Amino acid sequence: MSGSHGKGAAADPRGHNSGRRCSFDVSARRIAENSRWLAGGVSSNFRLGMAPTPLVFERGEGACLFDVDGNRLIDYYLGMGPMILGHNPETVRRAAAAQLERGILYAGQTDLEAQAARRVCEMVPCAERMRFASSGSEVVQAAFRLARAATGRTKIVKFEGHYHGWLDNVLWSTAPAPDLAGPEDAPRRVGGSKGQEEEAGQNIEVLSWNRLDLVEARLARGDVAGLIMEAAMCNSGAVPPAPGYLEGVRAACSRHGTILIFDEVITGFRLAPGGAQQRFGVTPDIATFAKAIANGFPVAAIAGRGDLLDLFGKGVVHGGTFNAQPVAMAATLATLEALTPELFAAIEQRGRRLMDGIRDELAAAGHKAVVTGWPQVFHVAFDLDAPARNWRDLARMNRAKYVRFCAALLANGVRALERGAWFMSAAHDDAIVDETLEAVRRAAREVPAA
Repeated sequence: MSGSHGKGAAADPRGHNSGRRCSFDVSARRIAENSRWLAGGVSSNFRLGMAPTPLVFERGEGACLFDVDGNRLIDYYLGMGPMILGHNPETVRRAAAAQLERGILYAGQTDLEAQAARRVCEMVPCAERMRFASSGSEVVQAAFRLARAATGRTKIVKFEGHYHGWLDNVLWSTAPAPDLAGPEDAPRRVGGSKGQEEEAGQNIEVLSWNRLDLVEARLARGDVAGLIMEAAMCNSGAVPPAPGYLEGVRAACSRHGTILIFDEVITGFRLAPGGAQQRFGVTPDIATFAKAIANGFPVAAIAGRGDLLDLFGKGVVHGGTFNAQPVAMAATLATLEALTPELFAAIEQRGRRLMDGIRDELAAAGHKAVVTGWPQVFHVAFDLDAPARNWRDLARMNRAKYVRFCAALLANGVRALERGAWFMSAAHDDAIVDETLEAVRRAAREVPAA
């Protein structure tokens, strides 16, 4: 199918939508047509359910996406987080193109792989050694395997609202319904999908996050191989660790022989060059990465203590045909080299201004809303009385109203995730922030405050 635009005026050459409201009829039609070949018209369930329809895009440039309806949309999805440098940055594109001239896949090593690995180890506090893979879901499984091999134990502890991939053994209590979750002091493990194998979760236990007392009590039993968490809870919201919580968990894991795993798939190379562990000053034994590590190329990584990662050469199996694929390694190295202190300072300044502006515009329109997180990734929640401290608090947000707000934003040329997260990039300059806040102002008045 061609990429021709649908009805209505196309976005003008300067990138604006010429004051018109966006419509998405062509995308809706394409999704319906494509459902003949693609289940649901998409290749990931996380692209379903978008209001008014999943979108079909032609290209991305800087802070914006251009769709088949001729809309230019300021993008805060950023590929669900990877595009820390913005869409289609020249340095990454040029590095990938140069490697394409040399080859695509060797089933062997390249100097690019070693250079990118060295860069990761220089940037990330826990990274004495690392391995590349292709997705966050994969490296989480590798982390579990290392933890079990190192400790001789089987139990893994995770937390409500934290997402660590879609596989059967870990897709538990990522967004549990309050009536199924049980009491906060003793949460029930709630599956995330039809067809999920119950037995696959028998060695996963779930706790409520930001409760150090629960962690200390559970680890004291001495049978937990690994404890995994998002060091900043960014998949469901943008919930910070409580003061002293990460330090307390670190101490409890060390005391009881449990491997501490930070899932930095979202926070890695985004909250700081060295991820959440650098920003918060707490070092895990193992960390997993993906998304921003390669600015949109399918790259993931597992990093950590040398004695743990070296188990991969001592009987612990980790493999993958596309691990450290050379074109992706070229993109990884170019991305990591671009993550300078100056770049992060610019995102901090503009992201903070956007957070404050959204908060002010929603309040001016009569909406009760909480804007929390960090300038690189933050969260907007309607009708909460205070910032959330865990999934239980976050589940009280008015999701239906927020979805209506996102639909109004989209009609005004701004694309924001319906789950509440906003991702910032280096390409979101002051003019883009100004334009976004004007769209927020209009959308906030289109959605009833009551």
